[in-house]
Amino acid sequence: MARDGRWVSTVAGLVTLLGPAVAAAQERPHEWGWGMHPMWGVWGAWGLGMMLMMLVFWGVVIVGIVLAIRWLVSQRNEPRSSDSALDILRQRYARGDISKEEFDAKKRDLT
Repeated sequence: MARDGRWVSTVAGLVTLLGPAVAAAQERPHEWGWGMHPMWGVWGAWGLGMMLMMLVFWGVVIVGIVLAIRWLVSQRNEPRSSDSALDILRQRYARGDISKEEFDAKKRDLT
């Protein structure tokens, strides 16, 4: 039991002595200290470059979304031909290339 008491008091003494030294070792007076970090400023080491890259990234994302929406809307509005052969047959009849009987016969064949 006496041995445990000495061990605890030794550890407590070391923590008391070394605590301020560990805290002092973690301070960085040669860098920025308690002030503003250099990368937070506009003209900091990478501040302007990072801000420009962020603007480019979000610009690309927004342009991509706008283009995707425009493409989807244009796909919906395009008229879709149900049967191109029937359309060609109608055009030939409208031009007078084929007669009414020939048009009806070919239309029955296609449908």
